[in-house]
Amino acid sequence: MSSEHVENAHNVRNTHSARRTYSAYGDGGATMALKILVAGGFGAGKTTLVGAVSDIRPLRTEEPLSEAGRGVDDTEGVARKTASTVAMDFGRITLHAGLSLYLFGTPGQDRFWFLWDELSEGALAAVVLADTRRLEDCFAAVDYFERRRIPFVVAVNRFPGARAYAVHDVSHALDLDRGTPVVLCDARDRDSGKDVLIRTVEYAGRVHTARLLDSVS
Repeated sequence: MSSEHVENAHNVRNTHSARRTYSAYGDGGATMALKILVAGGFGAGKTTLVGAVSDIRPLRTEEPLSEAGRGVDDTEGVARKTASTVAMDFGRITLHAGLSLYLFGTPGQDRFWFLWDELSEGALAAVVLADTRRLEDCFAAVDYFERRRIPFVVAVNRFPGARAYAVHDVSHALDLDRGTPVVLCDARDRDSGKDVLIRTVEYAGRVHTARLLDSVS
């Protein structure tokens, strides 16, 4: 692990409030750092998205798929996948001067769900990646964030050859709460991934502002 990864992970882990974390980076100025989770089912493209948008070399904890795991991991539709995240992915992107996002990609398999509570600590919001060939795989992530009232955006990763669906059809199929955004993306493309993150931050800002106003009214 590089010294840059260690420094970034240390700063995020010791954040008391990920919504307003100020650290010195680049130009030496104060930077607001927001913690964003990237979740979804097995093989939905979480590692790909974090790697595509990160300004730094992403930290990955992928391990090759083993024969022992073939009876546990459902690889239907992602037969070409040869590795899986076993802890988390970590990356960082600066959207503009003064605003950086720390990205934490969660493991997709059920047996690693014990890590989610710690990873979600202090998160402003989340991106739930969805694969329309295996849409049911993201049900658990949607339920998780809804129960914990963490704002999230569903990003439909457009895999080659996958059937295209309108965003309102995806929203209906996932039984999303009214107003939860659904966007289309290509997890391999930096600009596409960046657009998803901007949409996520904007949506989370509206949600948290509304909650704050409700609490003081």
